[in-house]
Amino acid sequence: MSVTAAHSAAPDEDWRAGGFGLYVHWPFCAAKCPYCDFNSHVVASVDQRRWGDALAREIARLGQDMPGRVLGSIFFGGGTPSLMAPETVDTVLQAARAAWGFRNDIEISLEANPTSVEKTHFAGFAEAGVNRLSMGIQALNDVDLRRLGRMHSVAEAKAAFEVARATFDRVSFDLIYARQQQTRQEWRAELQEALSMAVDHLSLYQLTIEPGTAFGARAAAGKLRDLPDDDLSADMYLETQDICAASGMDGYETSNHARPGAESRHNLVYWRQGDWAAVGPGAHGRITVNGTRYASEAFMAPGEWLNAVERDGNAESLREALSYEEQATEYLLMSMRLVEGLDEARYANLAGKPLNENRIQQLIDLGMVERGQGRLRASKDGRPVLNAILRELAD
Repeated sequence: MSVTAAHSAAPDEDWRAGGFGLYVHWPFCAAKCPYCDFNSHVVASVDQRRWGDALAREIARLGQDMPGRVLGSIFFGGGTPSLMAPETVDTVLQAARAAWGFRNDIEISLEANPTSVEKTHFAGFAEAGVNRLSMGIQALNDVDLRRLGRMHSVAEAKAAFEVARATFDRVSFDLIYARQQQTRQEWRAELQEALSMAVDHLSLYQLTIEPGTAFGARAAAGKLRDLPDDDLSADMYLETQDICAASGMDGYETSNHARPGAESRHNLVYWRQGDWAAVGPGAHGRITVNGTRYASEAFMAPGEWLNAVERDGNAESLREALSYEEQATEYLLMSMRLVEGLDEARYANLAGKPLNENRIQQLIDLGMVERGQGRLRASKDGRPVLNAILRELAD
């Protein structure tokens, strides 16, 4: 994985160190998973042409704000983007190409569920220009798939995965661990099976119970039992890193593993604090316009978002200028998730001062962080307690 440096960049051009991408949020799902806190909605039907045209209009508007750029990545997230018609995906990609140029090696990713219905769209997505699929498999155990509210079986997931492998050069898939009643031995076996299937990338997330989800309500009522405790979850995390590294799928971010060169370029835009335009209900972006970096948000409710585009030509609910200090804090919080860590000169350039040297030395003495070649990174021992490290550095 190449490491981007920005020692000489002016603060108002800092985004160039992280690159430029486009995020497209498709808010619709066939069913709401009980652990999900994303902006997703279950509806009876979707007017695909209307939604494709609205997304294209928002892209064109943002293209006028940021002319002359070249896109390095596009990511269709959700919701369940694999419920989009391939023609809708094509409409969006044509609009993106018209608004900005494409790098020759642009990465165009789409999240997909491995159901028999959705896999019928894979060839159409590839024809439209998608070249990387990210599949939400989540578990290789039918009992746990049902607990997680998934609509596919393990057999369906493997069948869809084989179709994806035959259709796309790059395929990633997600698994959730630290599930109810899951033991370390069971997770080791499941992870080894996943690694035997993997093409070039895996996203491996610990189950987190978020407020506002069905799991959150069950936990609050004392009805979500048999989850691993913090010590077992930490052991699972550390073992995950070791097993993946031994299989040539090193962790390059807290929850993401890839073969060398196969890291998600789009997600690196986030973690390296590039710019990303964002369209679709509830989409959050970071864009630099005329030298000022803004946080952008779109209306959350699909109907409100769609009406705003068609009525006003703009579905942004917020565009707020970010100070250099705020940008430095965001860069700290995001870059330290990466194994490559934080470029100390870039941070100081944004913040107007370096990180607290005494705090850094204390963390080095504790074995929590490491320093080298102008970068600060969490150590292997520090990564499981990254949030505590960030509190120390950001204070």
